[in-house]
Amino acid sequence: MTTHALPAVPPRVRPRAWVWCGIAAGVLGLGGLLATGNLYDPAAGLLSDNARLLEAVRGSATLILAHQVLCAALVGLLVVFGTGLEGRLRQTLPAGSLLPGIAAAGVGLTAVALLVGAGYDTDLWWALPPEVALDPDAVSGYVVFYNTIPWLWGGLALSAGATAVAGLRHGAVGRPTAWWGAACATLLVATQLAPAQYAAVLPGALWLMGAFTFLRARP
Repeated sequence: MTTHALPAVPPRVRPRAWVWCGIAAGVLGLGGLLATGNLYDPAAGLLSDNARLLEAVRGSATLILAHQVLCAALVGLLVVFGTGLEGRLRQTLPAGSLLPGIAAAGVGLTAVALLVGAGYDTDLWWALPPEVALDPDAVSGYVVFYNTIPWLWGGLALSAGATAVAGLRHGAVGRPTAWWGAACATLLVATQLAPAQYAAVLPGALWLMGAFTFLRARP
């Protein structure tokens, strides 16, 4: 009687690319938005003189282009991270739990803010050439939104909060991940209770950087 050995089943490997996408989004988001946000000197009082503001930003074409590329890259990274986070939570939470969807929705809202915010780069870009006759008042509005919309990372409060509940109530993620999510969610909510919503980029980016804790194996 001849026996045939069954082929060995390779061990299941947890995908990790989504985690690194989250970490990259946190690092690039915080550093990149800070680096590309200085279209003018805030101390010069230019927001009260739109004509001077227009002249001040005319030399910022490279910075605006870098901002647009940065936002596009962040959108891609966040979509991958949000999808991976949802899948990770669905593996460990009870069937039918709303938490995976809430976590993914929060990341998705942040990606949308970046996508919409980058749209102002196009208007600014075409307004910069000296031969373009444009109302300085319109440019002032573009500049304000340029420095606000892509920074609205408050949606990550949903993601961080959902992850915290998933860990502390259901044990779906490690406790360090859960407590980090709870802390960042609290800070993110605080930024939404004051007229400084753009400050959400800081705790939001820090929460994304803490995604490395998802690399720890869970049963």
